[in-house]
Amino acid sequence: MTVIGVSFGNTTSSIAAPAQDGKGVEVIANPDGERAIPSALAYVGEDEYHGGQALAQLIRNPKNTIINFRDYVGQSFSKVDPTVTERASHAIDLNGQIGFQVTKSNEAGEERTETVSAEEATVRHLGKLKAAAADYLGTEITGAVVAVSTDFTEEQKAALVKAGDAAGLKVLQIISEPSAALLAHASVEDRLEQDKTYVVADIGGIRTDAAVISVRGGILTTLATAHDYELGGDKLDDALAEFIAKEFEKKYKVDPRKTARSLAKLKDAAILARKTLSNVQSATISIESLADGIDYHSTINRLRFELVARNVLSQLTGFVENLVKKANLDTLDIDEVLLAGGVSFTPKLASNIQFIFPESTVVVAPSLDTKASNPDELVARGAALQATLLENFDEEEIKESLSPVIVNTQHISKAIGIVNAAGEFVPILKQETTYPIRRSIQLDAPKGDVLVSVYEGDQKVKETVLEPAAKDEDDEDDYSDDEPEVVREKHFLPGTKLADLAVRDIHEGSKVEVTLNINKEGTLQVSAREVRQGSVAFRGEITY
Repeated sequence: MTVIGVSFGNTTSSIAAPAQDGKGVEVIANPDGERAIPSALAYVGEDEYHGGQALAQLIRNPKNTIINFRDYVGQSFSKVDPTVTERASHAIDLNGQIGFQVTKSNEAGEERTETVSAEEATVRHLGKLKAAAADYLGTEITGAVVAVSTDFTEEQKAALVKAGDAAGLKVLQIISEPSAALLAHASVEDRLEQDKTYVVADIGGIRTDAAVISVRGGILTTLATAHDYELGGDKLDDALAEFIAKEFEKKYKVDPRKTARSLAKLKDAAILARKTLSNVQSATISIESLADGIDYHSTINRLRFELVARNVLSQLTGFVENLVKKANLDTLDIDEVLLAGGVSFTPKLASNIQFIFPESTVVVAPSLDTKASNPDELVARGAALQATLLENFDEEEIKESLSPVIVNTQHISKAIGIVNAAGEFVPILKQETTYPIRRSIQLDAPKGDVLVSVYEGDQKVKETVLEPAAKDEDDEDDYSDDEPEVVREKHFLPGTKLADLAVRDIHEGSKVEVTLNINKEGTLQVSAREVRQGSVAFRGEITY
């Protein structure tokens, strides 16, 4: 049985499968060498094009090119925004459903109009992805885990499974893009064993999805999700395209926005420039016959692009910040921010997001860490990892117990722990830990009797204002008049007491082990025992 992971996006899709050397997973290229495969179909004559070949038709043949159809699967026309397809074949109402109208012609030049539903476009797209994987691996593909946005409805999931069946691709499971990206990231260096809270932001072409996910004891729990259906890489490209148009109009006194073809050329040039500026400091923009037969040639540096796109970059930063608030957390509670999707290559986006979090929070993006995984491949890799786990399980087992991430499950809102000899709160169970859970901690103990008190931890944020250095009168570049820096630190104080437990007659050199166990009903059980060298003495238990 050969299974694959599929990242099915509105703008691009990716495929990943177990590596042929047996180590991890690898992202598969289609026959055109594309690993980020445009989710696009185009029709020329009787021929159907897919991926990059289809996307190339947006300038010459936009009315017969289908893009951005993923979110339309399983939806009614009255519930969608058809404007996201306005630069290609427009979404139309097919008896309440969503479709696209294309024109085909035979060898004699006779034209006919056909309609392609969103579901049919999905069938053809998934079929092409399956064929690419089978061609690359040299084996038949029998199943797939597909990653989609976190707000995919049950109706949409059912329609996607049906489309997969029609394409000959059995959909084993549908998971969310943020959880898939985190699976790929956390599977490296045993990060799943580390208790952390993550923000995962998947920034796509036409929309952005993000989630706050806690990892506790290897269990992933979604604490909050957020979606913006109009915020993505397209907005950055639109800002840059408008800048190019204004420069062209200023120089040649001709408006290049008057025709669909000119607009398509502007957008194409902006996309290429943005991607180039993610890697180097300047990019050349060259557009043949942009308007009235006039060519456009210019260069733009990264700083200029960041100024042009600053509003969109600020919106993306605010989106992430608001998600943390939605989860009722502070930025200090976030251990890592993982950026996924092609827009994550943008250096200014990563640095802006880094600015809103404390220094202790790690922001994972290529511009901040050269060893970071390719954000374009994270989701597909995570889906493939999940697929490898499902190979030997039946459908009922997959449905009941093999979800990679738990959504809206029961979890504690406050940390639970003890107070050590120094009067400091020591967490045993961190906040947002999912239960049932069992966790222990061992502490040095004095000889004699020891009272163990278990508390909820109250989080306090301490703000320290760092006074600016004294201004040097001889230094003209001294910026000590700037606002003082405020350092925020998270501290825990013992709050509500949950239990007291005595451990008597502790021997010298022994430790006390405190164990917290929360069952599925939410009942807390506390036990404590003396741990001696070479033996264990049980001392007591209490249920809260």
